[in-house]
Amino acid sequence: MARITLEELNEMDDEDLDEDEEPMGGEEQTRLFSHWETVASTHHVTLPQDMAGPIVQMTQHNQTREPVPFTILSQHEKEKAYEERLYPPKKWACITRGEPKYEQSISMGFMKLMRYICKENSLRRHLGMTVPVVTEIHLNKEGTGLLQDVITGYCLPEEFQPNPPLPMDPEIQVIERAPLQVITRVFYGSTTEETILQEIHLLWELLGSTDNVLHETYMVATYENPGVPNRRNEIWFIRRAN
Repeated sequence: MARITLEELNEMDDEDLDEDEEPMGGEEQTRLFSHWETVASTHHVTLPQDMAGPIVQMTQHNQTREPVPFTILSQHEKEKAYEERLYPPKKWACITRGEPKYEQSISMGFMKLMRYICKENSLRRHLGMTVPVVTEIHLNKEGTGLLQDVITGYCLPEEFQPNPPLPMDPEIQVIERAPLQVITRVFYGSTTEETILQEIHLLWELLGSTDNVLHETYMVATYENPGVPNRRNEIWFIRRAN
């Protein structure tokens, strides 16, 4: 796996830092990049050198994360802990990847979104992070596995909803999603094809037969970065539009 030198990392960070931000120390930068190399390897992905700057920026802005707004329609607690929500129409930056493994698709897709968030946009500025990051997945006809194409989406912060900055990467598309009504259940840990299929099966068992829910398209919402142990995720079942 290729390693970036400390000099190259410092060079990239100095270019990408906002004027009011203090540069990160060299040893801390080295540890940070090494940590993310390790995280990337668990997803069967090699961390490219040009991710050094975005990684530093995302780390420095980590305490400011804007939640995607929604309205709770109903809650079911105890052993059937799930809730139904309505998400209003919002503009999202989305990218589709079709790597051999789900983990590779979400990693490769989000690395490109990170670059968009961290100044590879028409405003040339850091846009700020929103949570959750949402991936759209599709099951095969048998319902036993995921199709390769995975859409990873980042909701634009409220500041940029009226006029979203344009991506420099042609693979990223800014779209307006219609109102979205979902049934959602929390789960913790890594998101792999195996764990996602388990969560889909579990929520179907809790719900029973539900005709107005999509059976081949689902969403996975992630609230923390892949390096966080036992991170919070949600599986989303999508209500059919009326």
